[in-house]
Amino acid sequence: MNQKKFEEQLEIIKEKFNDPRKIKCITPDHDRRVDEGVHKGGDIFTTENGEFIDLEYQLVDFDEVELAKYIELAENLYEKHKKRVCIYLICPRTIDVTVSECPIKSESDFSIKLYCSQDDPCEVILEGIKSKIRNNTFLTRKDIHELEMLPVLCNKKDRNYYRVESLRIINRIIY
Repeated sequence: MNQKKFEEQLEIIKEKFNDPRKIKCITPDHDRRVDEGVHKGGDIFTTENGEFIDLEYQLVDFDEVELAKYIELAENLYEKHKKRVCIYLICPRTIDVTVSECPIKSESDFSIKLYCSQDDPCEVILEGIKSKIRNNTFLTRKDIHELEMLPVLCNKKDRNYYRVESLRIINRIIY
């Protein structure tokens, strides 16, 4: 993650989720490992006191299955490090949140917060990938996967636009 994107993510955490804690770094891979079959999380950051913040875009409806996925991630990280875990999900206007706020019984120390945004997450993802390309930054497998999924995740009326943009970028990478 380049410095500009890092600073943008920190701003989202502070502004949208009202979290003033200082973030030390992007969590190294060896600290963010979770058990097989557990959701890997999005951009995970480590605070100055060693706690974790997972920042992700929620691109599908937020239901009981999705909530359970994030609970499992939080519990898994907590069990491995004994540090508080905060999961912050940015939900675009195109998804439905079908679970209500409720207490979750667990021996782990974590919280899950949703922020419903008016931004189009597909455009945010596409612009992030284009920015990486402009800055000659290597695209990760996750970036390629997100790029491939854009035509499926976007509104039906925008599908052709995202398909063309995805194909254009993928063809540049391959050839």
